[in-house]
Amino acid sequence: MVKILQKKFIITAMAAVSILLLVLIGAINAANCWMTSEQTNQQLQMLGDTELQILKQEKPGFHDLPGKRGGKHSFFNPPIDEDLAMSLRFFTVCLDKQNQVVRKDISRIASVGEAEAEKYARQAAQKEKQTGYLEHFKYRVLDAITPGGEELSAVLFLDISRQLRSIGMVFILSVTIAAACWLCMLLLVILLSKKAIRPIAENMQKQRQFVTDAGHELKTPLAIIQANVDAMELISGENKWSRNIRSQTARLSGLMQNLLTLAKMDEEGFTLSMEELSISELLKESMQPFYEAAALKEIHMEADIAPKLLIKANREYIRRLLSVLLDNAVKYTNQGGTMEVSLQAEGNAVVLKMKNTCEKLPEGDAETLFDRFYRGDSARTQKNGGYGIGLSAAYAIVKAHNGRIAAEYENENTILFTVTVRRL
Repeated sequence: MVKILQKKFIITAMAAVSILLLVLIGAINAANCWMTSEQTNQQLQMLGDTELQILKQEKPGFHDLPGKRGGKHSFFNPPIDEDLAMSLRFFTVCLDKQNQVVRKDISRIASVGEAEAEKYARQAAQKEKQTGYLEHFKYRVLDAITPGGEELSAVLFLDISRQLRSIGMVFILSVTIAAACWLCMLLLVILLSKKAIRPIAENMQKQRQFVTDAGHELKTPLAIIQANVDAMELISGENKWSRNIRSQTARLSGLMQNLLTLAKMDEEGFTLSMEELSISELLKESMQPFYEAAALKEIHMEADIAPKLLIKANREYIRRLLSVLLDNAVKYTNQGGTMEVSLQAEGNAVVLKMKNTCEKLPEGDAETLFDRFYRGDSARTQKNGGYGIGLSAAYAIVKAHNGRIAAEYENENTILFTVTVRRL
């Protein structure tokens, strides 16, 4: 149990650290992409203003159409100085309405020829977008009108390969640093996990020790009470008081056995001694003591048990599991109700199904029935005398055998328990 708590603590802590690191990585890279985009927009705006000034000088009366201007300067978007402007790699192509080249300038970039520049410009013009991306270029289209009324489009292309490499490097570095921090945190959490759960582990150990000691201390008084009842009945005969004493003694004995089972299975390093056994025969033997109790409640019991189904398990604990499930079914089946027991092979597994009707299903989800000391409703508990510990013991036994146990409500008055264990 301590190891399980330690594992859950590590998983929870690392899940929180992972979420925090993912948020930080996302925020850093998103901010970096946004700032890079704003800077390239500002650079394109500056280049567009320069191109328009050149066209105005060449053709007096030339003016641009209203459009989106660049963003405002800020701490994250500083103005462009002359040194930065001189380092930009770009080219410009001016097209008329028929997409014919009127003017081009590739003097500020060496990797693009005239034919390639024209091809890029026509592709950008066809997209009918004022700004966008083509390969490792970001472009901007400026619409303008000459003095003679001719419509022109000046397409500016800015090489952003350095910016893309910068974004990629920031992403790789942030992920690498985050991974290193995650590993460091994992090591730190593992080292501190034992100390963190130590108070809980000590408290659980005290609880287990208390249950174990109390269970063993109760054995002797219960045995003495039972012996005295037997002696009293030999002398005075059986009566309702002796029957009540015997019934309550049996209840306490069952509760004590279930508590001891849970306490033992919670112990660290607990292992079961396994043997090959026939669960078919064990189930038939376990059902014998319950036929009389079922008959007293006029329960219609049906059994479909496949023969010679073998499993590797602890005989005593499997016997207790079957006893708990059968006792639970008989105890809570309504007067004149039905109870079905099925044991079949399904692939490489053995599946035990135990279904019974009842007057009223417990409130809440069916899986809560396996919680320790859970009671569906007080009236049901008082009537049948349950302590809410038997199904918890059954759950622990199945888990100790690496099996599965589940509960489900089939309709408004029928409950089904399913146990699956590995077959030999």
